[in-house]
Amino acid sequence: MKKTDYLELARLAAHLAEDKKGSDIVILNVKRLTVVANYFLIVTVESWAQMKAVLDAIEESVREQEGVKPLRREGTKHGTWSVLDYGGLVVHVMMPEARTLYALERVWGEAKKIK
Repeated sequence: MKKTDYLELARLAAHLAEDKKGSDIVILNVKRLTVVANYFLIVTVESWAQMKAVLDAIEESVREQEGVKPLRREGTKHGTWSVLDYGGLVVHVMMPEARTLYALERVWGEAKKIK
């Protein structure tokens, strides 16, 4: 069993989100700030249908290409924020109002942004 490279997983997920027209895509390196994950990927979407498309694309492609399944997928149907938790990577897919309200980049302001 190969060790998962969570930064590469984050980059793959970011490209997949971009392919589904996700916007304001940011990868945060949080490994020195929390035990929850090494990286957060944050993506903004404009509708629940787009949120589902982004989540499904990431989940399916990561499983097919990397052989990795999320530990859990959280978020309610038609909600404003959903999460794919891969252990070392947590993918946050958010509507604009949730992204503004929860301001994860500000909360994790000490995290280094990855290009």
